[in-house]
Amino acid sequence: MAPILDEHMLEFVSLSPEQTQRLGARLGALLQGGDVICLEGPLGAGKTCLAQGMGRGCGIVETLISPTFVFARQYSRPGASQTLYHVDWYRISDAEMVFSLGVDEFMGDPHAIFIIEWAERARSLIPSDHLWIRLDFATHADQMRRMLYFTAQGDRHTALLQMFRRSAFGA
Repeated sequence: MAPILDEHMLEFVSLSPEQTQRLGARLGALLQGGDVICLEGPLGAGKTCLAQGMGRGCGIVETLISPTFVFARQYSRPGASQTLYHVDWYRISDAEMVFSLGVDEFMGDPHAIFIIEWAERARSLIPSDHLWIRLDFATHADQMRRMLYFTAQGDRHTALLQMFRRSAFGA
C-alpha cells in the first residue's frame, strides 16, 4: 500500500522525455547551494533526462552529460557562486568507493548543488536533508509513462518540494 501523500511527498506521471525535462527545469530553477537531489530508478527510467532539465532550469548553459564513466561532472552556474555536481553511482560497488572519491566532502556545501543518479548505492553518505526522487516506467496503450515519486527529508528540502509543487502545479 502506498503512503498517503503529505507536504513531504509528491507523485507525477510524465508522458514524454520532454515533459520530464520541463519538470526538471522547474525544479532546477529553485535549486540553491547545499541542495542534494537523489535520483533512483532502473535503466531507462529518465534519471539523466530529469537531471538535464534541472541543469537547464538551474541556468547551466551546457547540456548535462551522463557521468556514468567518470562518476562526476562539474558545471559552473553562470552569475552565481554555486557549482552543480552531476554524479552517477551506477558503477560503484559500495559507499566506501564513493567515500574514496571524496565527493561526500562537498555534499551540503552552500556553494554546491548535487544531483546524484543511482543514489541508493551509497545511502549512508546522503545527508539527512535531501530530496529523493524515485523514477519508474511502464508502457500503457503503446505509450511510455514515467512515474516520479518525490520525497523530501529535512526543512530545506521540504520547503523546496512545496515551492516546486506551487511552481509546477499551482497547488
